[in-house]
Amino acid sequence: MRVEDDGRIRCLTLNRPDALNAFDDDLYDAVRDALRAAADDPDVAVVVISGSGRAFSAGQDLAELAKSRQHDDGERHGFGPFIETLESFPKPLIAAVNGIAVGIGLTLLPHCDLVLVSEKARLRAPFVSLGVTAEAGSTALLPATIGWQATARLLYTASWIEGPEAVRIGLAWRCVPEEELRSEALAVAAEIAAMPIDSLVATKQLLLASRLDAVRAARERENVSFGSLLGGPANREALKAFREKRPPDFTKLPASSKKEN
Repeated sequence: MRVEDDGRIRCLTLNRPDALNAFDDDLYDAVRDALRAAADDPDVAVVVISGSGRAFSAGQDLAELAKSRQHDDGERHGFGPFIETLESFPKPLIAAVNGIAVGIGLTLLPHCDLVLVSEKARLRAPFVSLGVTAEAGSTALLPATIGWQATARLLYTASWIEGPEAVRIGLAWRCVPEEELRSEALAVAAEIAAMPIDSLVATKQLLLASRLDAVRAARERENVSFGSLLGGPANREALKAFREKRPPDFTKLPASSKKEN
């Protein structure tokens, strides 16, 4: 995780390029801590989050999927406290999506106030194809952000979308050439950073007030659903296929599979 300041702009860069910036517990914790520090810093007006290398984030590190979900107590480390910090972050938050954004790399975007994508960005919500369900409050935020049908296509088909389509459906605000992404994100951030921080924080608080309860309720439902499917037949087949580098075959699974003890 790289943390840099440009005046009143705090820049956070996911920095696991060899793993396509996939989230393990250490990265969840690093981003959580960086967001908390930015929230508490009176000299930070706006935060820009991006990724190093050719990815924004490849999502959850599948090698740690079961471990993260089973051992994260929602208090000290991992996915839970990261999302709690993200959903209530009190200052303007800009995402600059420089490459692939998969799983949590996509579902964190509706938590951001502005999303810029490069022309080479590719985004995907693969949850159903992994035998689980969406997370991070996305079952509330995505329909509110991009509409029901665009959400249904993303979640039911696990299909890829490109940067221009992300703008067309409302998941992103602007699509720019790859080489201009950082400068464009910083230019927008500079406009925001010129404003009084107290007014920015008050405005963000008002915006969050209209959605925070719905997002938290959605996360509770998602956690139950995700937990009931994690480790079940479809999830095991998806992870086995991932390890074996082949497409998963869900056609022989029962329609209402249950997680085995």
